[in-house]
Amino acid sequence: MVVVNVPCMNGGGGETSYAKNSNIQRTVISKAWPFLEETIKDMFSSSFPGCFNVADLGCSSGPNTLLVPENLENNKRDIYITKSSPPSVCQAFLEQFQRDFSAFLSLRSEEIVSGGRMFLTFLGRSIADPSSKDCCCLWELLTKSLIQLANEGLVEEADVDSFNMPCYFPYEGEVKSIVREQGSFNLDTFESFKVNWDPSDDVNNKSFVFNKDRCGQNVANSIRAVTEPMLASHFGNAVIDPLFARFATLVAEHLAVEKTKHISLVISMTRKQHAQPDLDI
Repeated sequence: MVVVNVPCMNGGGGETSYAKNSNIQRTVISKAWPFLEETIKDMFSSSFPGCFNVADLGCSSGPNTLLVPENLENNKRDIYITKSSPPSVCQAFLEQFQRDFSAFLSLRSEEIVSGGRMFLTFLGRSIADPSSKDCCCLWELLTKSLIQLANEGLVEEADVDSFNMPCYFPYEGEVKSIVREQGSFNLDTFESFKVNWDPSDDVNNKSFVFNKDRCGQNVANSIRAVTEPMLASHFGNAVIDPLFARFATLVAEHLAVEKTKHISLVISMTRKQHAQPDLDI
């Protein structure tokens, strides 16, 4: 495991900030809201406590620690899993996620009372194949953008080879398996839904008119808001503008052919009863 300390998102309120480019997250929250309401209603269906506490573990734009999988030497010229990735690379990403999500559940179990609820939303994939376009297509386009810069001498190819996205997009079975094996929570609800890469392209948005260049730029801005600090830390600040200009173009060309979607997972869990101390003498 490689530990990397970088800011995880663009702070502030500028044009490339997370605050101005988090429409995907806003859309996901909107779609997940009915499931959250059901969780709350169920929690208070039998009794209503005089006091209850809520913790919002939302996204952050401050410093963070990212854990990057090891043993990715064979993932040359790729920054995430692809169809050509060897099984060892897919396994390394999965094992890192298993460790991270299990640790997350363990830590949250120390904070949540017995019978308390935890409601999570995060991006995943719809099929078991970890190289599916659900989660990999976007990063393949970002990789192509980096390769273009390398071919032009703007970044070192060795730097592309040594960079890997510190994220994983799990399948339903993987999430359920970790929750079951970690053992602190009962899984009550598991749902998933699709969101277009550009969330403004939505059937409920009656004023939307598809423009591939505008959509490509919207998607590029949203990815830049999340990844710019770690990319700048690895490749340098000077490459960020040309990198995302190329990325926006590639995304636009892709969306003109196919509107690939994000898969958002929604899970609701109940904290199991804490083990009672042994009072036998």
